[in-house]
Amino acid sequence: METIERNGKRTILIDLSDRLSNKTSEYELNPHRITYLDHAAGVELGEKALGLGKEYWPDQVAWAVEEVTLSTHSGTHIDAPLHYGPMSGGKPARTIDQVPLHWCYGDGVLLDITHKKVGEGISAEDIQAELERIRYEIKPYDIVLIHTGASKYFGTPHYAFKKSGLVKNATEWLVNQGIKLIGIDAWGLDRPLNIMAEEAKEGKVQFWESHLFGREKEYCQIEKLCNLDQIPKPYGFKVSAFPINIENASAGWSRVVAIFEEEID
Repeated sequence: METIERNGKRTILIDLSDRLSNKTSEYELNPHRITYLDHAAGVELGEKALGLGKEYWPDQVAWAVEEVTLSTHSGTHIDAPLHYGPMSGGKPARTIDQVPLHWCYGDGVLLDITHKKVGEGISAEDIQAELERIRYEIKPYDIVLIHTGASKYFGTPHYAFKKSGLVKNATEWLVNQGIKLIGIDAWGLDRPLNIMAEEAKEGKVQFWESHLFGREKEYCQIEKLCNLDQIPKPYGFKVSAFPINIENASAGWSRVVAIFEEEID
């Protein structure tokens, strides 16, 4: 959390994005790897590319660089409609570089659903009950943040499966209210993959039901949020969640931030 005072306004910024590291890769279904090239390695790169040895650099050190190998779904990211299927609402599904920027900046609404246990579904009725509790009426283009408490497991074994998740009617209800971006502090928006897979094999549910609703109506989702417990009130703040611009991709990484502004007396 950062607090800034300038030009007669106080602004509080709360980082809602998980931090990727080599330590977190071991427990990801989509592994990532970060290779760190230090300032001495930068001299070697400069000599190879430009013929500039260490004598050309102050203190005989050059630039630092990192090489990162990862999925577009690693870390905190936004799923584009293309992730759910090739079509959305009867039209070719948008890629992340086609997602309108105004979907990714707007009024935030925080819903506390931490009472749900691992594997349980979050229904439309659960969403409506929480909105009634906080006395808030959803409006189009709000950015809805679902607080499950699952982010505390990030970077630990079986993180992807330690979560509750939205069932289809919850996603459908939110999208029907005009919501274009739903965020969750868990590995994914749906219930755990392993539980859904078993139930699908038994003929009980449609596997990946919340994601698959995106084939019917267009929406995006933010996955792997964190620090939702640091947001001091359920509404009255902005969310900035612009994805990295990757051509034809099904997702893009995002530095998601909750923004509070107030006048200084």
